[in-house]
Amino acid sequence: MATIVRQKGLAPIEETSEVKSFLKERGIDYDHWKVPYNAADLTDKEILADVEKEELLKKLDDRFETLKEKEGYQSRDLIVLHPNVSGLNDMLAKFDRVHYHTDEEVRYIVDGSGVFGFVLKGEKFLVHVVKDDFISVPRNTNHWFYLDDKKRIKAVRYFRDMSGWVPNYVEETNSLD
Repeated sequence: MATIVRQKGLAPIEETSEVKSFLKERGIDYDHWKVPYNAADLTDKEILADVEKEELLKKLDDRFETLKEKEGYQSRDLIVLHPNVSGLNDMLAKFDRVHYHTDEEVRYIVDGSGVFGFVLKGEKFLVHVVKDDFISVPRNTNHWFYLDDKKRIKAVRYFRDMSGWVPNYVEETNSLD
């Protein structure tokens, strides 16, 4: 379950209901969606071939169908990052700077972990996401993302329109200081 790390002097938030409440108050959707048991053979593998990615997405299609119906999402893909991905650091460098998108950034973490950082009305905080976490960053919300020390994540990305997912960078530091 996600953990929220706040600025110095403030205790982290670890209880699921408190995480949900904290994020909801800031307009960020968060939920805990258990990855289906029948997907473990694929989520447990570090490297997935394209055909295996599609197989895993199919095993998670019930979530996609719900999001299509309720939220209007049109497509999804699976991003698989690990230390052996060629150009990983260059890829991650695009997202560890503070930026926003003109569409929501929606992720369902099916394995591994990472960290979203947020700047909202002068408040900065981190959300450490792990397997089974679903998070939706509202459009035009200043944020950044990086992998934690494990350097691996598998996440389903949901899109209404791919053009809204281009990062727009802002002058802001990506630290809690």
